[in-house]
Amino acid sequence: MTKLTLGTHPYLLGFEQLERLVERTAKSGNDGYPPYNIEQTSDRSYRITLAVAGFGEEDLSITVEDNQLVIRGRQRDDGEDRIYLHRGIAARQFQRSFVLADGVDVGEAIMENGLLHVDLTRKVPDSVVQTIKIRRQSS
Repeated sequence: MTKLTLGTHPYLLGFEQLERLVERTAKSGNDGYPPYNIEQTSDRSYRITLAVAGFGEEDLSITVEDNQLVIRGRQRDDGEDRIYLHRGIAARQFQRSFVLADGVDVGEAIMENGLLHVDLTRKVPDSVVQTIKIRRQSS
């Protein structure tokens, strides 16, 4: 018996990219840092909140690459001339990726009390009904 995948099922035409999308999502970094929330703020909007304590706005970058929201953080190490007796706050870098569906736009990003909020909105597609005419093949 042959195993059918999403991209090869005979009733799912044009969904070849969906399988690649699922694989890419599974491979994205899931190390748990930084912690984040995803909330639905209305019928068509969402908010991703990352806990980025210790990061300044200049330490963060937010990009959209190939329907993927990528948030990167890299702290500058200002402690070259400091002598630490204990260093429990790590200045570690991170990259957190979120795959976006078609029609989801990234809005504004807001820093507030060590939290980075990124707002997303989903466009409502116009309902389109298309009628296909049948042409008679001439012999």
